[in-house]
Amino acid sequence: MLEHSGTGPRVAVKDLIDVIGVPTTAGCKAVADKAQPAVADAPCLAGARAAGAAIVGKANLYELALGGSGTNQWYGTPVNPLDPALLPGGSSSGSAVAVAEDAADYAYGTDTGGSVRIPSAFCGLAGLKTTYGRISTEGVWPLAPSLDTVGPIARDVAGLAAAMALLEPGFTARSVNPAAKIGRLRPAANRADPRIDAAIDAVLQRSGLKVIEVELPDWPTALAHTYRLLGSEAAAANTSLLADPANEAGISGDVWAELQDGSTVTAGQLREARAYQEVWKSEWTALFSSVEALVLPTVAFFPPPLAESRSGDFGQLTAPVNLAGLPALALPVPSAHRLPASLQIVGPAGGEELLLATGALLEAVAGYRP
Repeated sequence: MLEHSGTGPRVAVKDLIDVIGVPTTAGCKAVADKAQPAVADAPCLAGARAAGAAIVGKANLYELALGGSGTNQWYGTPVNPLDPALLPGGSSSGSAVAVAEDAADYAYGTDTGGSVRIPSAFCGLAGLKTTYGRISTEGVWPLAPSLDTVGPIARDVAGLAAAMALLEPGFTARSVNPAAKIGRLRPAANRADPRIDAAIDAVLQRSGLKVIEVELPDWPTALAHTYRLLGSEAAAANTSLLADPANEAGISGDVWAELQDGSTVTAGQLREARAYQEVWKSEWTALFSSVEALVLPTVAFFPPPLAESRSGDFGQLTAPVNLAGLPALALPVPSAHRLPASLQIVGPAGGEELLLATGALLEAVAGYRP
């Protein structure tokens, strides 16, 4: 990690985000082989620089941000601090591990289908996916531009609030009340480990908040459209890599296959996905007319062993939130398993302040400390 001067909080930056004087590699050998030092910071770093933050370095990630396991065959897989035999979650794996190992106070990641929330869940941390378009993605290596967001990872909700104040100077959640009425969502096609659901329900029960059961029956359809849209845009964003056959040697087989698959999405399928996106947004809007926020698991299972990096659908409970463009908070809570579960709170567009206020309440009730 390359050290940069600064006397303020220590910030790690996912290696998709430009840091002046440092090459952006996107965790990919084919990109790194040709990468030149960035001539300017990405605009999302302006607040951190103005606050005198110490940019402690660029954080590793799943190659091209195109996976949720957090592994990286080129530069090594960041080690899950809860158990080195388990996956760290991705794609912002290095960002989460930097915070968990106390190499950074906060870390910036990107979230296109869950890439801030999944590693936060697997590493016992708090992570915030921001509202689509709230934080600039200029100077950030694109994955799927219509879904990409930048957001922070921290040890707790207070850390997320402080990190958001760097990403968006003037940000504060102090004057916002927690949500009083919560919708409990249990996507039918994505059954979570019973210990995860039980852990979430226990925290909600102790919170004193009014909780009602809600449904989004089209979840599987939304998930399929999200993955199709993400795959197509990822292939388009990396057209230059795909166009040169020599690059295949510097891209892992799984990622190369994912990009090739994304390039087969037809124009008609893409139109269908974008049309459905509007329907999906309207379904969330309707729900927010009766509840202030929704709660569901961040990931349906606990972190698998390293050898099982292809075993699960890591983004099944996170990616549809990206399709809706909404903010979401991942929060660790104690469970009957030896590892924490992760609770996901989803709010209306622009509702980051509400999520952090509600998250602080639930965090205090949960009593989990990383």
